[in-house]
Amino acid sequence: MVDYHSTGQPHPYGGNGPGPNGDYMAQEDDWDRDLLLDPAWEKQQRKTFTAWCNSHLRKAGTQIENIDEDFRDGLKLMLLLEVISGERLPKPERGKMRVHKINNVNKALDFIASKGVKLVSIGAEEIVDGNAKMTLGMIWTIILRFAIQDISVEETSAKEGLLLWCQRKTAPYKNVNVQNFHISWKDGLAFNALIHRHRPELIEYDKLRKDDPVTNLNNAFEVAEKYLDIPKMLDAEDIVNTARPDEKAIMTYVSSFYHAFSGAQKAETAANRICKVLAVNQENEQLMEDYERLASDLLAWIQRTIPWLETRDPQKTIPAMQQKLEDFREYRRVHKPPKVQEKCQLEINFNTLQTKLRLSGRPAFMPSEGRMVSDIGAGWQRLEQAEKGHEEWLLTELRRLERLDHLAEKFRQKASIHEGWTEGKEVALRDRDSGTASLAQVRALLRKHEAFESDLAAHQDRVEQIAAIAQELNELDYYDSPSVNARCQKICDQWDLLGSLTHSRREALEKMEKQLETIDELHLEYAKRAAPFNNWMESAMEDLQDMFIVHTIEEIQGLITAHEQFKSTLGDADREREAILGIQGEAQRLAELHGLQLPAGNPYTSVTAQVINSKWERVQQLVPKRDQALQEEQNRQNSNEHLRRQFGSQANRVGPWIQTKMEEIGRISIEMNGTLEDQLNHLKEYEQNIVEYKPNLELLEQQHQLVQEALIFDNQHSNYTMEHLRVGWEQLLTTIARTINEVENQILTRDAKGISQEQMQEFRASFNHFDK
Repeated sequence: MVDYHSTGQPHPYGGNGPGPNGDYMAQEDDWDRDLLLDPAWEKQQRKTFTAWCNSHLRKAGTQIENIDEDFRDGLKLMLLLEVISGERLPKPERGKMRVHKINNVNKALDFIASKGVKLVSIGAEEIVDGNAKMTLGMIWTIILRFAIQDISVEETSAKEGLLLWCQRKTAPYKNVNVQNFHISWKDGLAFNALIHRHRPELIEYDKLRKDDPVTNLNNAFEVAEKYLDIPKMLDAEDIVNTARPDEKAIMTYVSSFYHAFSGAQKAETAANRICKVLAVNQENEQLMEDYERLASDLLAWIQRTIPWLETRDPQKTIPAMQQKLEDFREYRRVHKPPKVQEKCQLEINFNTLQTKLRLSGRPAFMPSEGRMVSDIGAGWQRLEQAEKGHEEWLLTELRRLERLDHLAEKFRQKASIHEGWTEGKEVALRDRDSGTASLAQVRALLRKHEAFESDLAAHQDRVEQIAAIAQELNELDYYDSPSVNARCQKICDQWDLLGSLTHSRREALEKMEKQLETIDELHLEYAKRAAPFNNWMESAMEDLQDMFIVHTIEEIQGLITAHEQFKSTLGDADREREAILGIQGEAQRLAELHGLQLPAGNPYTSVTAQVINSKWERVQQLVPKRDQALQEEQNRQNSNEHLRRQFGSQANRVGPWIQTKMEEIGRISIEMNGTLEDQLNHLKEYEQNIVEYKPNLELLEQQHQLVQEALIFDNQHSNYTMEHLRVGWEQLLTTIARTINEVENQILTRDAKGISQEQMQEFRASFNHFDK
């Protein structure tokens, strides 16, 4: 993988060429080749190299999960080299194409080669393709160059130097004889001896047993991770259960101990540093605890709230559904705003903590699993999606219940009218009064029956409408569907019976028709004209009493126009009424003239002149009531249009204002001049200006409340919705708060590092240049 002979560097396994050491290492090379594909060694190398990489990458606030996958695009590989070398590499390419990844990996390999390491058989294509063996070989090359090569003890260096250091440090300990980087470390005593030599308070060495290697190894690894900031790079079981642990993995792990204990002076310096920063660390730990607690509380609130927002519990009545809508508005108005502030404060605290940790040289704070800022953001996004879905469901349910109430009332009206019409019809059809009637009476009964059949046919549409309404109520899941279905079934059964009885009675009367010689044509004509006129009046009364639901001025204007057209037909209807009553009067006059004995009432119809006059009077009474109802609805729609225009006007002012402020903040964050304190004061004044604008948003909220109470669901006068404006306002407050926080963190950085104002301005100019 690496040709150290040709570059003058030590052999990767410690030898420098021919000689005793070279022969010994040649034997180890043979072992390596024999076990090149040993899965146990590969597993150990993966685990160790991954932990070693993460111990450096965490300084940059990131990590890897899969060593062959996460270095394929070259980005984290270049970042790792920058962290461990302290040098800047060429700017990486951010594209997703294969050529971009190969270019990034080549930049990393060129950097390694620039450090005097000749890479053999390792190409960028193998790394990009996720070749595990090549990737592990490359990482081992990096570890040798940056973690092991510079180790120097007495006159030895690299691997021999590290081995000599281990022998010197563990010499006083019983049962420890370090001769190599594989078998000598299997029982775990050597790891514990290294820790005890430098930090005796951390290890009770005398209690360790050579025959319990798993406990020894776990003890050393856990102590190193907890107190020495050395990440756990291997599992005890992997070492114990392997005949010969992987030398590269053990060397990598031990080199971390060397760098942790590289000298008493460094240890003393570290101890002094710990004392100096103890107070800072305690403060940072408190900030971490506060973040964990606030994040946990906020996530718990989100987890409690989302199920409530996702609950779909339809109500049976409009008041009950309106109460649910009011509960949702109270949540938006009362419960959510404090959580928005908590989320903003949490992000500000997190940024401040990271800045303090970076200034104190501490690793970046990694919140516990599930409590990252990104997790909170994702949870908040799910919350807002649930809010949107809940609001849409509430409005849809309200429209559905309105539709149901309208249909139910229409069903009751039509059913009542039909039941009133059918009352007594069955009894009349079953009557056999024709048996003793005179010829004129029988003929009259037949004609009356013909008129009834005409009336029956005219009512067929109403029965079909009743059945259609009942079907629609069932499809819309009306809560009182059983009673509607029962009533509809009763009407349909009665209608079928009336049809059957009508047919039977006609047959009976037609059998006697040959015996009938006279018929009162006037009565028949009256019946034929009175029936449709009566049906027209009943339909007119239905229409005049029919409920209506409109949402726009155009819809109510259409109803008013239709009503005016209906009123224009009343003159013709009145003349038709007078003509029908004139026929009845002419029949009575002829009967008296010819001395005919007429039965009481018209034998062909039950619609008397009194019925016609009564219904006509009722129509005359309903017309002005309909006028008044339509006028009131027109007034209501005019009021709704005013509310729409009022809200739209205010929204069209607030929306662009928020957008303008967002753009201004973006420019301010790039173009700010003067000292950081001046910039901070300017931003706070700008923030105060934004806060002072809040009454405009509150006025808009009041107008929106009126719009919601009026059940107005659309507004063509503005493209802005209240939800969009709320989100924009929250984003505006969050952005100015974050910008202020960034300046405050710059002040902290400047004060901590002793950077002058001119240097800060030069840094900012450079950052702004690269941001562009």
